[in-house]
Amino acid sequence: MKQTKQPKYIFVTGGVVSSLGKGIAASSIGLLLKSRGFRVTIQKFDPYINVDPGTMNPFQHGEVYVTDDGSETDLDLGHYERFLDVTMSKLNNTTTGQVYNEVITKERRGDYLGATVQVVPHITDEIKRRMTALGDTGDYDIIITEVGGTVGDIESLPFLEAMRQLVLKIGKANALYVHLTLVPFIRSSGELKTKPTQHSVKTLLEIGVQPDILLCRSEYQLDRDVRAKIALFSNVDEDSVFEARDVPSIYEVPIVFARQHLDAAILHKLRLPLHTLSMQSWSTFVHRVNHPRTNVRIGLCGKYVQLHDAYKSITEAFIHAGAANNARVELVWIDAEDVQKHGVERYMKSLSGLLVAPGFGTRGVEGKIRAIQYVREKNIPFFGICLGMQCAVIEFARHACKLRDANSTEFNKRTQNNVIDLMEHQRGVEIKGATMRLGSYPCILKKATHSFRSYRDQFIRERHRHRFEVNNDYRAILEKKGMIMSGLSPDGNLVEMIELQHHPWFVGCQFHPELKSRATKPHPLFRSFVHAALEYQRVSGQAGHGALAGKPKNSSLNV
Repeated sequence: MKQTKQPKYIFVTGGVVSSLGKGIAASSIGLLLKSRGFRVTIQKFDPYINVDPGTMNPFQHGEVYVTDDGSETDLDLGHYERFLDVTMSKLNNTTTGQVYNEVITKERRGDYLGATVQVVPHITDEIKRRMTALGDTGDYDIIITEVGGTVGDIESLPFLEAMRQLVLKIGKANALYVHLTLVPFIRSSGELKTKPTQHSVKTLLEIGVQPDILLCRSEYQLDRDVRAKIALFSNVDEDSVFEARDVPSIYEVPIVFARQHLDAAILHKLRLPLHTLSMQSWSTFVHRVNHPRTNVRIGLCGKYVQLHDAYKSITEAFIHAGAANNARVELVWIDAEDVQKHGVERYMKSLSGLLVAPGFGTRGVEGKIRAIQYVREKNIPFFGICLGMQCAVIEFARHACKLRDANSTEFNKRTQNNVIDLMEHQRGVEIKGATMRLGSYPCILKKATHSFRSYRDQFIRERHRHRFEVNNDYRAILEKKGMIMSGLSPDGNLVEMIELQHHPWFVGCQFHPELKSRATKPHPLFRSFVHAALEYQRVSGQAGHGALAGKPKNSSLNV
């Protein structure tokens, strides 16, 4: 039943430095409030002028997260979905580019009746409209809004001003400001320094925003004197200063917040009832992450491995799948260009599985193909996602089907054997932003395959982000040599999944399964792949190292 009352709004801002973890803080707060029985969602407001991150370089932005409705969004939406186990949409992510595009479109249409269009009120009004869009649906009790950037940045000011105006309109009883800040430790003096936090709060006060709660990111415990000093100079109660100390896994953050009763403080300030907190499944998951029975090494071969955030959802999906298998997945990062330059064997030593990652462009593709050939011939479990699946088809066509020049027209437009080709509806598309095959599409699985056994269902829906596909003209020869088209679109025209007949676990998918993995509900393909890697490790006699006392150097927990 939808509620008719005014939803409560929580605004999360960050100060001092970027990358403090606002997304994790917002997700953790959301999980705690959901675990107390409230209907919660989270939205992200990004200050960059790009309409969305779809055309941005992964080295600059990291992963592009795709929602069911086909929106290309910030990677923080992945954290929101993984923590809350909810589905996000285009309403959950707004950029400065979207706001200005909408306002300029209205101005060109004459909607402002000849008025001079200004940041205040026109830009701020559009931001406020977007801030309340989810609340207007009546589906939520609490809306958490993460404001991107760092307080003091010029580009974030319109968002902060809109936030201030909105809270003034709906009343402080219906809103809460949470400010995440940094309390650095100066080793030479052996002191935690509160001055950066004081200045960050002062900057907020200058624009009319008084934080209600401070989350203090620190390497060390904040004693009472430090808390009291922060509270005094920030104009907040001492019991509203909370620690956000570094922890081994991001999934521990909700538990750390719960121990400090952060959620209880938030509900008290919002005048909401304190229902029972139910965190058993989450605690079990975190215990398995921190105390696995064994360890398994899996290679991740890609072209953006220097920036692990480019594969954020993949690394998190391995944590979820590892916990489900009571194992820690030790990710070994393999640069596809290095494989291309130096050969494959040195990078495959003691691996029990290989994932070839998605991507675009020709750089590193031949390295990916060599790595796939190696694990195919050595019967090592393989998982290919999007471009990873396409490379697997190219490799199989070249070496098993003897089509020596087999390729994708993305990489070689003149190839005589274009086993991967541009999708029909992509021909003639010139605008790059939001024009790929995006969002959730259905797929029908072939029975008696690894894919079917993983999902335990014949009908699935997964999220896509691609322009190229398997060329149907080559399906017959690929199948004749042992490739199984294990997943097809409902009309049978698009190959969504492939497998190999005589391989212990060789699966490729055109979609992005990592986007639907949840902390306590690992994606079926990742869970099955990790299980296959553990079985390969057992049979081949490779050491699993047991339950490690510390985090291994290449562990996905370090990502």
